[in-house]
Amino acid sequence: MTIPQMLILGILTATLALFLWGRLRHDVVALAALMACVVVGLVPTAEAFAGFGHPAVVTVACVLVLSHGLQTTGAVDWLARAVLPREAGRLGGMLALLGLGAALSGFMNNVGAMALLMPVAVQLAGRLDLTPGQVLMPLAFGTILGGMTTLVGTPPNLIVSGFRAEAGMGHFAMFDFAPVGAAVAVLGVVFVALIGWRLVPARKSSVGKAFDTGTYLTEVRVPAKSKAVGLTLRSFEKEIEDSGGQIVGLVRNEVRMTAPHGGRRIQAGDVLVLDADVEALAEALAVFGIALEEQGQSAGEDKGGKDGAEAQQASEVASADTVEADEGDEEAEGGGRERDEDIVLRELAVLPGATIVGRSASGLRLRTRYGLNLLAVSRAGRPPRSRLRALRLRSGDLLLMQGPAEVMAEFVNETGCVPLGERDLRIPDKRKALFAGGIMLSAVAVVTLGLLPAAPAFALAVLATMVLRTVPLRQIYTAIDWPVIVLLGALLPVAGAMQATGAAELLARFMVETIAQGNAIAALAVVLVVTMFLSDVMNNAATAAVLSPIALGIAATLGVNPDTFLMAVAIGASCAFLTPIGHQNNTLILGPGGFGFTDYWRLGLPLEVLVVGASVPLLLLVWPL
Repeated sequence: MTIPQMLILGILTATLALFLWGRLRHDVVALAALMACVVVGLVPTAEAFAGFGHPAVVTVACVLVLSHGLQTTGAVDWLARAVLPREAGRLGGMLALLGLGAALSGFMNNVGAMALLMPVAVQLAGRLDLTPGQVLMPLAFGTILGGMTTLVGTPPNLIVSGFRAEAGMGHFAMFDFAPVGAAVAVLGVVFVALIGWRLVPARKSSVGKAFDTGTYLTEVRVPAKSKAVGLTLRSFEKEIEDSGGQIVGLVRNEVRMTAPHGGRRIQAGDVLVLDADVEALAEALAVFGIALEEQGQSAGEDKGGKDGAEAQQASEVASADTVEADEGDEEAEGGGRERDEDIVLRELAVLPGATIVGRSASGLRLRTRYGLNLLAVSRAGRPPRSRLRALRLRSGDLLLMQGPAEVMAEFVNETGCVPLGERDLRIPDKRKALFAGGIMLSAVAVVTLGLLPAAPAFALAVLATMVLRTVPLRQIYTAIDWPVIVLLGALLPVAGAMQATGAAELLARFMVETIAQGNAIAALAVVLVVTMFLSDVMNNAATAAVLSPIALGIAATLGVNPDTFLMAVAIGASCAFLTPIGHQNNTLILGPGGFGFTDYWRLGLPLEVLVVGASVPLLLLVWPL
């Protein structure tokens, strides 16, 4: 083993270890691996960032923009309304929902497809008398399966195609993945719809009536002699922070304000609407000479036939009426006048890659910037132990938020959250929806007919999107999942260094001679299983970038068709079903489904066994050795 081979293998081992550790973001780890290769001389400095111009990276970015256009224009909503049956039973409903999710994922970002169909899945679960998780997990797996059917269905397919082109065999065509990928996807969807959903644990979810804030909505009136008079709401809230309380409303002169600005000063006679533990709050308020005036119903109790959600709806009325700014305030509050019916409660799931991930409610300035209240957070089906305002949000968290409907919609669009409540399937702009669908279909047709390679074809589609404004220009760049782009751009030169140093060939020879014992079919199965395992514990795009050169090395060592092994990598990278961290869609349902880390393998393991059993013979049939 040469020194360059030892260096690249050491960097690769450290990179995989950091991926498995999970404390650092994948893009940070990938960039660190690239810089390590540059520092030790494995990647020339002039080529360090060549990966960011790789056709696969460009295509992924373009597809993300086009997918965003399909989402924002309502094109997918129209399709869902046309395809999903309203009165179907469990089998029909599951098949229709999973089939639609898989079909959409073949042509748009599968995280986007999942996000669009999540509210439909929650609604379907209620109609079929199932827990939300029993529909959300099948939907997540269905959208993951759908990605393996086309060239642009998922980033690993584009990466595998790029390695094929660099090996001198040209890119895969748009539907080269379909013969095996579509067959496996259909088989998987049918299995999940018939049997698989029964294997999903029926966990208590935080969606809907089970949301428990563990606190009370309480109103307190400020007497004239109170020490609180003259304090700003921000200062008052800081003084009572040990009670865990937060101000969610203010009543002044019969005018109710939701999420009042922290700079507003308290006046005698004001009624403060507080969300807090009452016993702790009473002690804190005694310092100001304030007594509890009226105690609302606990969000978690069940009194008079009301469940938690109904109690929260009652609290909505208690804290939401009209919003009117004080003339004397130095900072004006946004929102203007709002009717009672404009104030809504929404359960929002935090998407992977959302702009609020890693930030706290206080850091986001939810009240001063948006005029919204964060009432509760659920993480993996349970309330977190940290203080609500200081809690750093994670992907998969479920948020219970209150505020004006229009502001809530703006917050959802800006931050990348998904509303889980029932919503109407409608087309906000029919003309733009048609344009968005037409642009995507045209790009697919151009690539399918071989008129242009994928990267320029989809780049032209993005240009058309910008000209026709199917995606607002300010959202073009925010629609791109930049951590994925950085991950791909950084890992591709690292994978190139594996090939250039001969490390990929060395690993391939080890797998062929030691594990597969020189048998090509056994080697194919090993590649598929190893890829699936790595995809369960690290990013699937990273897995494809690491395994593709090894797959090419194995094929060269055995003297067999390299396409068979590259396709095995593509399929394995699209089958992460065992953990919540293997795929973004798995992470997204963690909170809404009330799942724990070990809940995924109950359905995921049989599904992965099914995929391996079906894929190996199909690969040998479609891509003979």
